[in-house]
Amino acid sequence: MALNEGDTPVGLREQSNRKMTAIVCHGPEDYRVQQVDRPVPEEREMVLRIAACGICASDCKCWSGAKMFWGGDNPYVKPPVIPGHEFYGVVDELGPGAAEHFGVGIGERVIAEQIVPCDQCRFCRSGQYWMCEVHNIFGFQRVVADGGMAEYMRIPRTARVHKIDEGISANDAAIIEPLACAIHTVNRGDIQLDDVVVIAGAGPIGLMMVQVTKLKTPKLLIAIDMVDERLQLAKTFGADVVINPREQDALTVVRSLTDGYGCDVYIEATGSPSGVEQGLNLIRKLGRFVEFSVFGAPTTVDWSIIGDRKELDIRGAHLAPYCYPIAINLLSRGLVTSKGIVTHRYRLEEWDTAIAVANSLESIKVLMDATSQENGRM
Repeated sequence: MALNEGDTPVGLREQSNRKMTAIVCHGPEDYRVQQVDRPVPEEREMVLRIAACGICASDCKCWSGAKMFWGGDNPYVKPPVIPGHEFYGVVDELGPGAAEHFGVGIGERVIAEQIVPCDQCRFCRSGQYWMCEVHNIFGFQRVVADGGMAEYMRIPRTARVHKIDEGISANDAAIIEPLACAIHTVNRGDIQLDDVVVIAGAGPIGLMMVQVTKLKTPKLLIAIDMVDERLQLAKTFGADVVINPREQDALTVVRSLTDGYGCDVYIEATGSPSGVEQGLNLIRKLGRFVEFSVFGAPTTVDWSIIGDRKELDIRGAHLAPYCYPIAINLLSRGLVTSKGIVTHRYRLEEWDTAIAVANSLESIKVLMDATSQENGRM
């Protein structure tokens, strides 16, 4: 449904002083379920009715007060703010010109990328929008818009929006954002057919990395984690070898599979400093080390390994540029799945339980759902 310039946003004539349920971050371990004003779309903006919003590992670290989010003179989190960047929803309201601007209509399922680019800095203007200098991300600052842990969410005009194919299930739609991040990370590894690839960390995104890496058909795919249940799931997703460092020496296993050299590509997705040190030891000389994780504390390693001893190619992986359409396509073709990854779903009112479960080994991926009457383990 298109609007003419100057029209009142769809639905606003009949609905004034509207409230909605949302989770609001006020500080570390101070997240409250509150009634707040529903967002109103302005010109070339829209409002989504949120279908689901995942709790990310970075959300858990933020909730627990990790210094990287709260410390320093310019903290990354600026409360009060509604958290949540792993969301998708249905177009509920369109501001003037929004239908044409985004190419969407009322009732369509869509997702917006987690970053809201400024479209003015050198990175945005050169097409490298995911490295935007301003760097507003949904769910951490209210500079542009709140996040998706609410019934409704405003999508500003510079957001990158993508339609979700009708055949994609609700749980699959809920993993589009982390899957897109996994795709970008795997692509940064430049995986070749004769590569031995190690993915360290079989959490939600690590398990998606396993699925995406398998599509690259490397010679050997190894997954490392300390939870046997997650390793078994990694095997169902295509890992050739799984290693639990509590029970096996990862260095011995990897070297035994590579004529003593080490892996060609190491993807770090543990979020633990030990995962970095492990990778520097497991990777061969001239190998490619891809760092994805968000750490809750600084990591210290012997940098001489990187240069003097192995001349490694160290690559970062940030967000998911140009990968959302790929993620949607892979899900629509059944090449990647959320089955086994999405384990729990909770109503917004059950936030305290949801964050506790998300912070435990009881879950893999926890979703917040403003519409469901069901909750708990799936």
